[in-house]
Amino acid sequence: MASHNVPEKFKAWAAMDQEAGKKLEVVPWEYTPKKWTEEDVDIKVEASSICGSCIHTITSGWGAAKYPCVVGHEIVGEVVRAGKNSGRKVGERVGVGAQGGSCRECDNCKAGLESYCPKMVGTYQGTWPEDQGEGRHQQGGYGLFHRTRGKFAVPVPEGLDSFIAAPMMCGGVTVYSPLKRHGAGPGKKVAIVGIGGLGHFGLIFSKALGAETYAISHSDSKKKDCVERMGLDEDKFLVSHDPKQMLKDNKAKFDLIVVTNNQAQPPVAEYLGMCKTFGTVCFVGLSEEKLPQLPPTSLVKGVKLTGSMIGSPHEIAEMLKLAHDEKLHSIIQKRPMKETGAALKDMQDGKARYRYVLDAADSGL
Repeated sequence: MASHNVPEKFKAWAAMDQEAGKKLEVVPWEYTPKKWTEEDVDIKVEASSICGSCIHTITSGWGAAKYPCVVGHEIVGEVVRAGKNSGRKVGERVGVGAQGGSCRECDNCKAGLESYCPKMVGTYQGTWPEDQGEGRHQQGGYGLFHRTRGKFAVPVPEGLDSFIAAPMMCGGVTVYSPLKRHGAGPGKKVAIVGIGGLGHFGLIFSKALGAETYAISHSDSKKKDCVERMGLDEDKFLVSHDPKQMLKDNKAKFDLIVVTNNQAQPPVAEYLGMCKTFGTVCFVGLSEEKLPQLPPTSLVKGVKLTGSMIGSPHEIAEMLKLAHDEKLHSIIQKRPMKETGAALKDMQDGKARYRYVLDAADSGL
């Protein structure tokens, strides 16, 4: 089914080349979206928030990006065109995270683990099977419209504000997924390392799931926010000036430690030492550098060192329901989309508290 007012070309804010990307300089740009299929939807963007991955991608920090480059993979908006096989309908409010498509045939897809599909298509920078040979790559959500597979456009519950929901589409589910997978809940002690865009979700969701929740930060500058805005108990805010002292004070204490920051040389051995027997350290914040060397003795008490990657459509839907039912709120700062470049730079400088969300109603496009 088609709707009116869907343009043939989409307007967005783009870094046009690598030099511009490294400077986080974006300009208005029109592009032709992916070829339409009946599995697709067109979404009129309402809210699109800034994830740390956007910075790593647009600057080519994780490897050479494809330009022109439109980032943005925390999108909420209205379906204005829906393919007959999309599973969606015109008028639905949906959210899109970091994944736009998968093969739907591999073992992971069949098990509901689409985010681990070896042929996943990213919401930006990915290439669709129907666009192979066209020289096109997928563009993200810092614009007026977005086209993607309907399966990965997840309905947003009525009553959950679009600007609150948008950062959950990647930042939220990136921590929600490993919290659920590793058993965060009543009777478990969970520590969240790094209190930023990901970390604040870690605290909010860990507490909502019923775990005894701690924050680990490099300073006490965010302690007040953690206590007053994220519901953390005051005595569960830990400052990590000295990793060895942190380990001494908290040895074998936690069932799960989720590392959300992208510190270049994280104290991995100390984190493992802070885990109970068979405890887990899970990385979701990804540095542009290698992890430090780790002595094998760090692992002999059965602790696990692992990572996690975004979340499936099912997990996103489950997370949004929890947020709606428990009245959980992202902590955001709304900014007009016309300030995309400035917002990206402020995000890189660590000024966000704790997620910038771009308002497409004031796009400048």
